[in-house]
Amino acid sequence: MARQGGGLFAGFRALGRYSGPVAHVLRYHGRHRSFYVATAAGASVHTYNVSNALSQDITCLAADRMLVFASYENVLHALARNKEVVHTYEGHKGKIHLLLPFGDHVLSVDTDNVLIVWDIQSEEEYLRLDFDKAVFAVSAILHPSTYLNKILLGSEQGSLQLWNIRSNKLLYSFEGWGLGVTTLQQAPAVDVVAVGLVSGHIIVHNIKFDETLMKFQQDWGPITAISFRTDGHPVMAAGSPVGHIALWDLEEKKIISQMRNAHSTAVAGMSFVPGEPLLITNGADNAIRVWIFDGPGGTGRLLRSRMGHSAPPIKIRYHGQNGEQILSAGQDGTLQSFSTVHERFNKSLGRGSINKKKSKRKGLKNDTMALPPITAFASEIAHQNDWDGIIACHQGYITCTTWNYQKCSMGAHKLMPEEFSNYKPLDIYATAVDITTCGNFAVIGMSTGQVDVYNMQSGLHRGCYGKERAHEGAVRGVAVDGLNQLTITAGKEGLVKFWKFKTKDLVHSTDLSSSPSAILLHRDSGILGVASDDFSISVLDIETRKIVRRFSGHHGQINDMTFSPDGRWLITSSMDCTIKTWDLPSGCLIDCFLVNSAAVSITMSPTGDFLASSHVDELGIYLWSNRSLYSLVSLRPLPADYEPSTVMLPGTRPVQDEEEAGDEETFDKMVEYDSPEQLGEQLVTLSLLPESRWKNLLNLDIIKKKNKPREPPKVPKSAPFFIPTVPGLIPRYATPEQESDTQSKVVNLGVLAQKSDFCIRLEEALSTNEYAAPLNLLKDLGPSSIEIELRSLAPEGGGSMEVMLSFLRMIGMMLDKKYNFELAQAYLALFLKLHLKILSSEPKLLEEISRLSTQLEETWIHLQTLFNQSLCVLKYVKSALL
Repeated sequence: MARQGGGLFAGFRALGRYSGPVAHVLRYHGRHRSFYVATAAGASVHTYNVSNALSQDITCLAADRMLVFASYENVLHALARNKEVVHTYEGHKGKIHLLLPFGDHVLSVDTDNVLIVWDIQSEEEYLRLDFDKAVFAVSAILHPSTYLNKILLGSEQGSLQLWNIRSNKLLYSFEGWGLGVTTLQQAPAVDVVAVGLVSGHIIVHNIKFDETLMKFQQDWGPITAISFRTDGHPVMAAGSPVGHIALWDLEEKKIISQMRNAHSTAVAGMSFVPGEPLLITNGADNAIRVWIFDGPGGTGRLLRSRMGHSAPPIKIRYHGQNGEQILSAGQDGTLQSFSTVHERFNKSLGRGSINKKKSKRKGLKNDTMALPPITAFASEIAHQNDWDGIIACHQGYITCTTWNYQKCSMGAHKLMPEEFSNYKPLDIYATAVDITTCGNFAVIGMSTGQVDVYNMQSGLHRGCYGKERAHEGAVRGVAVDGLNQLTITAGKEGLVKFWKFKTKDLVHSTDLSSSPSAILLHRDSGILGVASDDFSISVLDIETRKIVRRFSGHHGQINDMTFSPDGRWLITSSMDCTIKTWDLPSGCLIDCFLVNSAAVSITMSPTGDFLASSHVDELGIYLWSNRSLYSLVSLRPLPADYEPSTVMLPGTRPVQDEEEAGDEETFDKMVEYDSPEQLGEQLVTLSLLPESRWKNLLNLDIIKKKNKPREPPKVPKSAPFFIPTVPGLIPRYATPEQESDTQSKVVNLGVLAQKSDFCIRLEEALSTNEYAAPLNLLKDLGPSSIEIELRSLAPEGGGSMEVMLSFLRMIGMMLDKKYNFELAQAYLALFLKLHLKILSSEPKLLEEISRLSTQLEETWIHLQTLFNQSLCVLKYVKSALL
């Protein structure tokens, strides 16, 4: 089964999904005294707010006063509190296409023509009816008002049947009108039902007397939805497959008005709010709209709406630096802005048009002035309050358009080369665009290899690169660095060229092994990503103009790339349905996951918290949270034989960070790395002890003088009870024998004459030549205890010459193995300070000291050479790049 999250990125939520081809339902909440609209958006139910997602796209929707019923394939679910699935009904073999809540029961009809009545609470079948498809194929279902335990069924053959589901009896059959029934709707009057037919006819029929009261006809195809006004106006609204809505006067029996292009697709659902002049409609164009009828003529006007792209997005990019807005260009020709905070901040910048005034007059369907869909765009927030801040190129179109984010509309300029101002050739078009950081200039690449610069404020042409054209083939990508010093262009012939932005002079040209398909520049770090037609990715440093990394691993066309804000990761998406994350410093693949639908565009938030993606045949924009910001994620390179797992696209409800145990084993199984005490014998290794344990060993006498109390401590009158402890760096409770010894006021000379554990270990090490044990004892002691131990090594302190020799050999062992390097220096310095007179008078000790001096000198010369080399390289790098 597909999972909800990957290793580095976890599915969070979807943006821009509002409606689908399933009709919405209107429900009344008695406690809140308000109406709620439930719509099916993919696998989620929106009740404004949102419910949990189901495992597949919803195909049918219904609601009563307490529950919302949603089905996919042959499974029916009941959702409570708009969030959780509380009941599941399984028993159908065919796909469910009709639902009807009926008191304590719910009715469902599948494509096999089986009707099942379910008990809502027990989830058991109450009744099952099988109909013959050839005679009566159920196409509509309705509970007539005041008809107890009765349902009215419509068929594709045109006949109607009235059933009593309690007694399981057919009460009456209506002959019909010889045409298939598409919808049934209860009229405000009792016994009256509106019947929609496939021919576009609407029959208002009295089912009590089996009489037709009135008949209407629409020329737009089958009737998709019917609704009646209940606020005192005898008006009936009817939807059509082309998106038009007709309003009929039931008293005059004539049409009042037409709401053309209410939706760009079929009107899936339509319902008047009871007692109010509000009409709610939704369609497969991913829009839900509320119309209000408060003007003369009976025509409704748009009151409010929620809408996304009606066709899948082509290109998405974050707008601004706060990571709260995503610009999206869709196949429907619109440019929209989606907020990651709340959908009320969404904006629609509209659809590109050659002539806005003519487009408004002709309407949406007959607009011949509409521009093709946007294929690439670039935006900047600098000066967006002063002039247009977005530049876009259109599919197969030579003219590039500017857009104004603040005004939410197409901008004032249409940019194209001057030689094509009188005529527009069909085989020449813009292929790539970019805008400078300051927002003053736009760079446009053409299919002919020409690259032009325009001023965004005036729209004037400011020059072009190359004598005639910049590249021999079509321009695949353009980019400008953060300081307006360099312009980088990539051509179909396989060249990446670097130009001076101001003088338009060619600086450098890099030949690639394959033709580039797209480029992306990370301006802060000066790193250029180049995707090639051979499915590989090259990374160039624009300072040195050399290829610094090369990645391969995709098995399909690379659709898009994005950098992390710090420039450490390059994330790529491909037609092989994978999204891969490459670590640039190490040059390795650190994350990879599969999605069901290939990602056509991806973009990383400027704050690094989300990755956004758009997919083939998907209307929404999907957010993936960066798990490295809030949990422990392994960033180790993936093995060469790594097989990515399939990840579900997130739903419209934010996903809580709750993962199953199996997922945790897969993704969070971190192999703990235990660092060895020394990485290599040739490396000088320091200890992990804090500086306070060794840095001030030579200055202990000064510290003791400073910390000496001015007055003797005063004994409190009633001292509290404390558990006695043994003095030392690590607190340990005293045994009864130790407690009696410490509390005795009689000096025990035998105790003073005892050797410490450190001296005993040094004596043992003379024969075994193993100095790890005495060194570990010394590392556990504090500065004062270390000084006492080193003082006691001398003969007058209870030690001996052999013990002092053993200590020097321990220091020599530390210098030979090159670990605990700073401890060896500190311990030897304190030893020399304490026992310099004794060392100068003993030949054996002098010989050992001279050998240690030679070791120290060799080690330090090696270290100093490395330091000098590093400093020299750093100084060269700083001076060479500035």
